[in-house]
Amino acid sequence: MTVAIYDGRCAICNTTRFIVTRLDWLKRVEFLDLHQRAEVTARFPAISHEQAMGEIHVVDADGKVYAGFKGTRRMLRDLPLGWPLWAILHLPIIGNWLGPWLYRFIARNRYAINRLLGVNLDAADDCEDGVCKLPGA
Repeated sequence: MTVAIYDGRCAICNTTRFIVTRLDWLKRVEFLDLHQRAEVTARFPAISHEQAMGEIHVVDADGKVYAGFKGTRRMLRDLPLGWPLWAILHLPIIGNWLGPWLYRFIARNRYAINRLLGVNLDAADDCEDGVCKLPGA
């Protein structure tokens, strides 16, 4: 089974979870809210809370970790209807430049985007002025 560690306080992330869950007819993707720190740490000790706050982390059945755009793309591979989009996201201009850039922009600004959409969430100490830190940033 593939496990997606996502931000349960993020409306964009929850919408993604909702869509993936509806398309996951074979029940191959499990979602784990990064704010359930004890469970995330127990199951995936190599993934820190700070890393998980920066971008989605997807762990495949073999234990390989994919983060950010690559994680989202990897998750699509497990969905029956996700294969066409998974293939498109491997096209060089999308997979190497546009996709990662767009993903980083949305991930970094997800709480600000949530507020623009009318969702008021308290990001607490995780983000500053609606901007969330990406690992290594």
